[in-house]
Amino acid sequence: MKLTIVEYPDRRLKLKSSLVKDFDEKLHKLLDAMYPMMIDTNGIGLAAIQVAKPIRALILNIPDEDGEQTKENLLEIINPVLVTQAGETVYQEGCLSVPQFYEDIKRHETITINYQDRDGNTHTLDADGLLAIAIQHEMDHLEGILFIDKLSYSRRKKFEKEYKRLQKERKHS
Repeated sequence: MKLTIVEYPDRRLKLKSSLVKDFDEKLHKLLDAMYPMMIDTNGIGLAAIQVAKPIRALILNIPDEDGEQTKENLLEIINPVLVTQAGETVYQEGCLSVPQFYEDIKRHETITINYQDRDGNTHTLDADGLLAIAIQHEMDHLEGILFIDKLSYSRRKKFEKEYKRLQKERKHS
């Protein structure tokens, strides 16, 4: 399965993703294809909408203490639902759909989600630290929200200017 990352300002990133109802071979192939793409692009998370598949599916692979991403640490999260959230933290986020741009974003420090795995089994996950931040970032994608949507008006205007400049530089290199 050939996938490409959908990049801002593509309108598809604003779509709200639909519930996954079929936990079939098609879903498994999508998840299997998303993993190498995420790793090859130095990502730690990828929502299906970012590869033009508007379904409530995402994958995460948080590096271990040595900075390694191993397949054993891969989380496949389907139809996630936020159950609890607490605390507040700020983390510098980036996004494969908004390349070369990083910004401090306020998130909940700890969260609990319910979700399904690739076979439709239900799980509960308590998360904090980078995992909690990454889950919230990817779940935002499922709602059509990008991390840049959380910026203040003035910072967003500055981002738009910087991003246009970066896009021009990328085209000319």
